[in-house]
Amino acid sequence: MRRIAKGIVVLTCTALAAALGACGGDETTEEKPGTDPAALTAELTWWDTSDPKNEGPAFQELVGRFNQTYPKVKINYQSVPFGEAQNKFKTAAQAKTGAPDILRAEVAWVPEFASLGHLYALDGSELLADEADFLPTPLSSNKYEGKTYGVPQVTDSLALLYNKELFSRAGIAAAPKSWAEVRTAAETIKTKTGADGLYINAGGYFLLPFIYGEGGDLVDPQGKKILVNSSQNVAGISVARDLVRSGAAVKPSANDSYGTMMTLFKEKKVAMVINGPWEVNNIKNAPAFGGVQNLGVAPVPGGSAKAGTPVGGHNYVVWSGMPQEKVEAAVAFVKFMSSAESQAFLADRLGLLPTRASAYEVASVKANPMISAFKPVLDGAVARPWIPEGGQFFGPLDQMATEVLIQGKDPKAALDTVAAKYKAEVVPGYNS
Repeated sequence: MRRIAKGIVVLTCTALAAALGACGGDETTEEKPGTDPAALTAELTWWDTSDPKNEGPAFQELVGRFNQTYPKVKINYQSVPFGEAQNKFKTAAQAKTGAPDILRAEVAWVPEFASLGHLYALDGSELLADEADFLPTPLSSNKYEGKTYGVPQVTDSLALLYNKELFSRAGIAAAPKSWAEVRTAAETIKTKTGADGLYINAGGYFLLPFIYGEGGDLVDPQGKKILVNSSQNVAGISVARDLVRSGAAVKPSANDSYGTMMTLFKEKKVAMVINGPWEVNNIKNAPAFGGVQNLGVAPVPGGSAKAGTPVGGHNYVVWSGMPQEKVEAAVAFVKFMSSAESQAFLADRLGLLPTRASAYEVASVKANPMISAFKPVLDGAVARPWIPEGGQFFGPLDQMATEVLIQGKDPKAALDTVAAKYKAEVVPGYNS
């Protein structure tokens, strides 16, 4: 594995890194003085996994701003579909060719990539010089075995998004705080407005609030135990299934469940969805919705135990196979993109939630109603297990969501299948 120290690479050898050919003994080069930004010359490839339509243009604008200060650092911007990026990066990094110098990585990917020796450790670099400014939970997703392998780009979580106009027409004064209240509100909305009440995306990540609401979780890393088919989780998934069965929630589409959910919401055909701040810009620009002023944001409703929502977000990580001569430019680029100013720009433009405490003190961010609305959502967020296998949990969960919400399969049987998959392929060392 490699570590970037003040822009200079230090190779740190471990058994895993040696097996990958990533190091052959520690070596340190003499630190060089800082380079004039206008004179720094390099070419970097960045894989951006954000939505290419709703978010990509804002990130490309930031690249342009970076080049105003670093005109000779060429950024090869590549938009890579989020659903493909995890395996595509692992394949390229393992082959030691074709991987990007810098990747926008989902929070669960970082421990996995670090365990495989595919990332530079950033401890001691300029990127972590003001580490205390990063919010603790987003920063924690970059930690693996005592080292830091990424810089938080954006944090997020799931919330209850609702149409204020439909709520007003239905005579509902406040967002529901429990799934039972959601069911009642949905029935009222249907009766008084003709719109459907709720749409639950048939994806495993979107069912985590139901699991957390009953006090459940996916695994126990300390106890090395698989929890995904626990009685608490069965109860939580049953709540989601029953909302669909009762008609309070629309039966998800078997073809592009997520896209259908957002289309119906933007067209005012569904009053409530469970989604995150990354959709704010999309909703704001929807012609029929009525602008962001018509968008209500509330914490996800609670189950019998609590209200809980998963921590999400993305980090900037640097490929360990990147040549040393690119390090100074890579540090400069990530430092600029993760700065409070850049995060404030993304908050203003897209409604994305900053990961720096100082960004929340920027005047425009403090005055942003969407950022303020999502703050209580973050306060109730549940940190996911930051283990190398964490990024592999959701394939089986997605299948379970489809089976339960669309095909009508029994939640216990579907979750037992997930547990067996975890035991066989994801965390074989855990007890089931």
